[in-house]
Amino acid sequence: MNPVIRAENLSKRFKKVEALRGVSLEIPRGVVWALLGRNGAGKTTLIKILLGLLDPDDGKAEVLGYDCQRESLEIRRRVGYVPEQPGLYEWMRVDEIGQFCAAFYPAGYFTQYLQHINQLGLDPHKKIKELSKGMRAMVLLALAISHDPELLILDEPTSGLDVIVRRQFLESMVDRAAAEKTVFLASHQVHEVERVADIVGFLKEGQLILVDEVEKLKRETRRWLLIFENCQALDAFVNIIPSLPVEILEQKREGLELHIIERSTGETEHIRQAALSGLRSIDCFPCSLEEIFTAYMNQKPGPTISQQMEEVL
Repeated sequence: MNPVIRAENLSKRFKKVEALRGVSLEIPRGVVWALLGRNGAGKTTLIKILLGLLDPDDGKAEVLGYDCQRESLEIRRRVGYVPEQPGLYEWMRVDEIGQFCAAFYPAGYFTQYLQHINQLGLDPHKKIKELSKGMRAMVLLALAISHDPELLILDEPTSGLDVIVRRQFLESMVDRAAAEKTVFLASHQVHEVERVADIVGFLKEGQLILVDEVEKLKRETRRWLLIFENCQALDAFVNIIPSLPVEILEQKREGLELHIIERSTGETEHIRQAALSGLRSIDCFPCSLEEIFTAYMNQKPGPTISQQMEEVL
């Protein structure tokens, strides 16, 4: 099955700032695919390129089989999009803005929109200017999905929302994926993404440094706390760490304590086996996605590994 989104070697520069550096990815159908990165990492730039609102300096991209530069209008007709900064006509009522947008879509859009705002608990007769930020986000979501798009693109959709509205918003994304629709979610709220995402990509300073399934990533990553009897035993262990068949994501030393976040496949606990002497105690803990994300973000820059997407698919 062809990917819903395909990007090859996308690069974009704004004066001296490299917003994107050689980003390549493929997103399959029927998943919640989350792009995680700090503010300014290049998430919105990538989204604008995918929607044809911005041309890349290098590389190419396709959405739903359409070229993002040559067929951007067709992409925007078929995709649902919820931007970080909502642009809604303040003087319109909730039902009026749905009726206005219906002119751009096939018959049945407005009927579906009314059903969605009813499910979301929105008053159709309220003016947009009277709505809270959370209610406006729900209006945007209803507008974005009322033509039942194959792909929904969300840019920091839960920013500033209260806990109840945020949970309702995210759960609706899981429902769409269950219906074989695709959700592309860009965010820096890692703990929220962990609850809903199937696949995650880490974007750091415009570079895609990791793509993997969330459950696989969490299963293969562990946090260790080792407490040694003396400095000599700790130093000896630190010296052999580079030879272990594991990926060390983070390593911190505090007195006689050594904190390690490592990733490895299989069930073999290489850290435990290597630390046999001079230990006072050793403990192993599962890692949250937020801990894993932070560890990758704090690593020194390295080459892109977008090719991992082939393994995920």
